[in-house]
Amino acid sequence: MLINADLHIHSCFSMASSKDMVVDNIAPQAKLKGLQLMGTGDGFHLKWLNMIEENTTYSGDGIYSKKDCDFILTAEVEAKNRIHHLFILPNIEIAREISERLASKNKDVDGRPRVEMDGCEIKDLAKDYGCLFGPAHAFTPWTGMYKIHDSVYDCYNGKPDFLELGLSADSNMADRVKELQNIPFLTNSDAHSPWPHRLGREFNQIEMEDISFTSLKNGIKNNGIKANYGLIANLGKYHMTACSKCYQLMDPVFAKRNKMKCDCGGIIKKGVDFRISEIADWNKPHHPDHRPPYIYLMPLAEIISMVYDKGVTTKTVQNIWKTLIKEFNNEIDISIKISLSDIDAIDEKVAIAIEAFRNKSIYISPGGGGKYGQISLDDNLKNEVKVKKRKQLTLDNFKN
Repeated sequence: MLINADLHIHSCFSMASSKDMVVDNIAPQAKLKGLQLMGTGDGFHLKWLNMIEENTTYSGDGIYSKKDCDFILTAEVEAKNRIHHLFILPNIEIAREISERLASKNKDVDGRPRVEMDGCEIKDLAKDYGCLFGPAHAFTPWTGMYKIHDSVYDCYNGKPDFLELGLSADSNMADRVKELQNIPFLTNSDAHSPWPHRLGREFNQIEMEDISFTSLKNGIKNNGIKANYGLIANLGKYHMTACSKCYQLMDPVFAKRNKMKCDCGGIIKKGVDFRISEIADWNKPHHPDHRPPYIYLMPLAEIISMVYDKGVTTKTVQNIWKTLIKEFNNEIDISIKISLSDIDAIDEKVAIAIEAFRNKSIYISPGGGGKYGQISLDDNLKNEVKVKKRKQLTLDNFKN
């Protein structure tokens, strides 16, 4: 079976996370998104583990179920040099054991524990307990593995089970690096809130015999990842080199010459795009035979927001989103599968925008320095959206 899985999120116990990141909110929102398997995130936080046990039913082999959504234990750890690593765990008992072993001062406060372990120690800990592990958002300038290391093998003294690309990178970028040819790529949302423009904004489609830790492990290790779905990398908030204070995009050579300091006084952060160019072996991607397609996905609420020029969380946008979901069941299908004519019957303007996204005719202002990129329609499509009016009434509309 093909399973849509988002394996990296955070709970209500993580810094900067919404208090709404609880099982009772995540499960129904995941279903509306079109996801069948969710990572729990924060799997080393004991209070979160208690909440998972209290609010789910254990289905066996590492799966904790809530209505139509299955959860698997995952955790992110901030280790030496502020590098983030992602664990996928066999069950809660092992999560508790590892948590006890982690020497972390913030473990009881923050869902993401900080430890003074290097990559080799992280690898050994994961292997001791039969976990899957790999670098989280590997290219990100603040906390990605490649911000310090020029090689993933230097970090772990061996091969990780996977590499998480992060929102600012995609397979076309990462497959310019030769050493990654035999490493599976994961794309996950890293969501800090349960709402559909965050949850599942990146996910993996994985061939699994059943929904279980064993099957997920086999799928990741044995070429079972059939597609990576994610944002257009330009939209990632660390895609381009930019100031982290005023967000002005910078030429990387100029930034280095100015010792990564902006005229405004802010710190310039090296973009993922430039960092990959520094470590790349090829100018163009060399996709290995096992590499699945990378399919670009935009949160539906953001497309509606663009069309109506309203905030993502406004009533206007949310009501249109709910109407489309009620008609077509889940967001992923609306974004990539449902026919444009069917969407047009519900909302002509949104249909135009989805068609533009599918045809790659949406303009993107790149993100950088901690600010997400922005999408917009070209002038012709903007005019087409503007002239779309409610269908003209005829005498037939007034017949009894």
